[in-house]
Amino acid sequence: MYADFLRRLARDKLAMVGLCVVAVLFFVAMFADFLAPYPPDRIDVEKILVEPSRDHLMGTDPLGRDVLSRIIHGSGVSLSVGFVAVGISTFIGVILGAASGYYGGLADRIIMRFVDIMLCFPTFFLILAVIAFLQPSIWNIMIVIGITSWMGVTRLVRAEFLSLRERDFVRAAVSQGASDLRIIFLHVLPNAMAPILVAATLGVASAVLVESSLSFLGLGVQPPDPSWGNMLTEGKDNIEIAWWLSLFPGLAIFITVMGYNLLGEGIRDTLDPRLRR
Repeated sequence: MYADFLRRLARDKLAMVGLCVVAVLFFVAMFADFLAPYPPDRIDVEKILVEPSRDHLMGTDPLGRDVLSRIIHGSGVSLSVGFVAVGISTFIGVILGAASGYYGGLADRIIMRFVDIMLCFPTFFLILAVIAFLQPSIWNIMIVIGITSWMGVTRLVRAEFLSLRERDFVRAAVSQGASDLRIIFLHVLPNAMAPILVAATLGVASAVLVESSLSFLGLGVQPPDPSWGNMLTEGKDNIEIAWWLSLFPGLAIFITVMGYNLLGEGIRDTLDPRLRR
């Protein structure tokens, strides 16, 4: 089954582009200390706002720090936020969606009404409201993004469970006296992993965008720690004299989000039986 999935995914050229982008980002984040030509917080007052050159391929910022080195180290921050936040939101969404879809009835009505209430609030403004009461930090950003973005996963998992709970293999497990937890986690959930995997992949891209937006507004990762969002803030303040401060962090965000979106859409198309040849 996995070999067939990988073979069909490999035929999707755009998905392979996304996979290559994600693989490169992982490599850069893991070996940032070796790949960065300079320490990300190294200040050189003699090289303030130097244009891209042989010594500084992406120029320097208002403190003389190397932009390329900060982008490389910022990749780890962005990917960490994306994966931890998606992990939290997926965990919450799977638990609530499984309970709602499997048990139905009163549990389903209560959970889905709660989901409807949460969806009434614009997610980004809800995150801003919560962050306003917390000290800005990378861990707070991870947790807040995770606990405010689980609603879509909940609805996906609920829909899958509503369909799967009527299948013969679930009825057979019930007739053999299997407990509800065993049926949910060992029989139904493995068969509902396809949309969860797609939602998680696309969710990483969304989390990276949210983190970058919060850092750009000064509510996310705080200087001197490098983040693509707070690097864009420095670019905004110097847009007329230092174009590279906005261009390169913006490209990093664009390429990352594009890579995860291409990979997520490729996985979705590969797992969709209607598109199989």
